Amino acid sequence: MNTTPDGRPIPPAHADERTMLEAWLDFHRATLNLKCSGLKEDQLRFAAASPSSMTLLGLVQHMAEVERNWFQRVFAGHNVSPVFGESNHDGFALQAERGLDEAVAAWRAEVSRGRELIADAGLDDCGRLSEQEAGHVGDQGVSLRWIMLHMIEEYARHNGHADLIREQIDGSTGT
Repeated sequence: MNTTPDGRPIPPAHADERTMLEAWLDFHRATLNLKCSGLKEDQLRFAAASPSSMTLLGLVQHMAEVERNWFQRVFAGHNVSPVFGESNHDGFALQAERGLDEAVAAWRAEVSRGRELIADAGLDDCGRLSEQEAGHVGDQGVSLRWIMLHMIEEYARHNGHADLIREQIDGSTGT
């Protein structure tokens, strides 16, 4: 596997659909991790784009919730509570006692669990949305293909946020 100079896995230029989707999802997961690396605790809690309270630490927590939602709840149909508690269902709220190590461990656990749940599934296998969620999508059933593409989009969007926050913290930019 080829990697970027900063160590992220480069998706293959030619591969089957499943391999390509997994590779791009892993690339974006690695990008979020990179955006948080080498920073101090106060930097990870810095909200750089007023009036938004979005932080790098909050983004990691949010993506743990997103991973759990789409792979465990929607795809596998598991009834699991939010990773960071019912009062923080989107993961953005920060707790003084929870730092990056704990948030990253929770996020990585959700990534691993999601991988396990989809390992033997086909891209046309479906998960089920709530009625409210289905109203946005137009159907209660969503394929694993749809979920994986949505996850890539979700990471890409939030990695753009992370890039802007990181640039405000220490001037680091890049993909």
